[in-house]
Formats: sequence, C-alpha cells, structure tokens
Amino acid sequence: MSFNKDFLKYAIALSETSSSAGHGGPFGAIVVKNGEIIGEGFNSVTSSNDPTAHAEIVAIRNACARLNSFQLDGCEIYTSCEPCPMCLGAIYWARPDRVYYANTRYQAADAGFDDAFIYDEIVMPPETRSIPMIHCSDKAAEQIFEMWKLNPDKTLY
Repeated sequence: MSFNKDFLKYAIALSETSSSAGHGGPFGAIVVKNGEIIGEGFNSVTSSNDPTAHAEIVAIRNACARLNSFQLDGCEIYTSCEPCPMCLGAIYWARPDRVYYANTRYQAADAGFDDAFIYDEIVMPPETRSIPMIHCSDKAAEQIFEMWKLNPDKTLY
C-alpha cells in the first residue's frame, strides 16, 4: 500500500459536496482496501442532526458494514482533513493500516473548526472538565466487568 493521490482527490471532492450541498462542514473521507474504495462519507452533522456524523465516522461505518467486521485491517483512510479527536478515537478502534489527510487541524481551526479545546479537555481530570464527568461507583456495574473478564467466549476488540 502506498499513497494514491486520486483517492485523496476523491475525499476532497466529497468535502466539497458536503459543504456546497449544505449537508454539513467541508469534510470528506474514504476507506480503501486492496486499491478499492469500500466506504465513503462526508460531513452531515447539521443535515442529520447527528454530532457524530463526521466524514471519517460515516466512512468507517460504511466500510465495516461492507466488510462485516468491526476492524479495518489492511485498509487505508483518505480524508480531506486531519481527524478531530472523536474521529481519531474511532480510527484507532477500527485499526486501519494508515491515514492520509490533506488539511491540518490548524487549517481547520482557521476555517472555524477548532478542536483544540477538546484536546485540552481530554487530559484534564474528569471532574474539572467544562462538562463535568462525575464518577458514580456501582457494584452491579463492577460485577458486569468481572463477568466479562471471566467470559471465555468474548470477542476482544
């Protein structure tokens, strides 16, 4: 696998489609396996009222459905912009081989999509974040994790 400029151009074209058609922000992404596009998406946050409908998330969902797998082994992601923290997390969970991106997060910030505050929030103690995260210890929840750890039939991911 190596960089393919045509795939990046396609992801960029999806970003233009999203923004010019009013679907959402100017972001597009594709997932490629063995030289074939197996998933694609563009930002549709505002048109779908779904804050998770980022281009990378949509492309990952499409590719995983097509592969009937929750992982993207042997795949590459091409995206019009450096992934935001949410998309970055999804990418790590999906485990593609690599990600190629055009615009940087700094260029996105200059265009009004500044995720720096999320990067800052992630490293803060949960109770001091701008949306407080309150730990509510619960024995039943702890028991479910114990049962999971002992389950020999679990699927690890």
